[in-house]
Amino acid sequence: MSPQHELILGGARSGKSRAAEQRAAHWLQAGGGYRATLVATAWGPQWTGDLEMGERIARHRADRAARLARLETVECALHLGATLRALDDPRRLIVVDCLTLWLTQCLMPPPAPAGVTPPQADWASEQAGLFDALRASRSPIVLVSNEIGLGVTPLAPQARACVDALGRLHQDLAACCARVTLMVAGCALPVKGQP
Repeated sequence: MSPQHELILGGARSGKSRAAEQRAAHWLQAGGGYRATLVATAWGPQWTGDLEMGERIARHRADRAARLARLETVECALHLGATLRALDDPRRLIVVDCLTLWLTQCLMPPPAPAGVTPPQADWASEQAGLFDALRASRSPIVLVSNEIGLGVTPLAPQARACVDALGRLHQDLAACCARVTLMVAGCALPVKGQP
């Protein structure tokens, strides 16, 4: 199998994470030492104090483990490029879920609980690191992200800047991925390349 990257886009609960897991399940069926790793980008409640998000993360972990026990998980809220480089292996498929959280954490870090200083990121460096890792990767990488620019323009300048940055990121990623898939209501719509 040759390393071909794929960008899977969609709205909330569109089936994009499940589609990425299906790519991992197919990869693992090859046997012979093939591995799959999920890079989970969400900051946990230790950084944000968001207990509901912590419950959501725990539920996603349990659900993934039940569906695909051989899918390894690595948590990486920042420095995604460095993480992809560390995991690089032609026998490993990497799923990044999701780029929207990663970008938001870089550009609009959530408020932290009192006495906690979450890690900070420089967006330009983070983005450059991601593209450097994608170009150098021997692993096929499946990138999951939310297509959020289809609705009302946000009122807050910081939120608009985040939406714009995500749209530009998606365009740049689509240019360097062999496949782009749009998920709508659980249905996969090929945008570029074939699944």
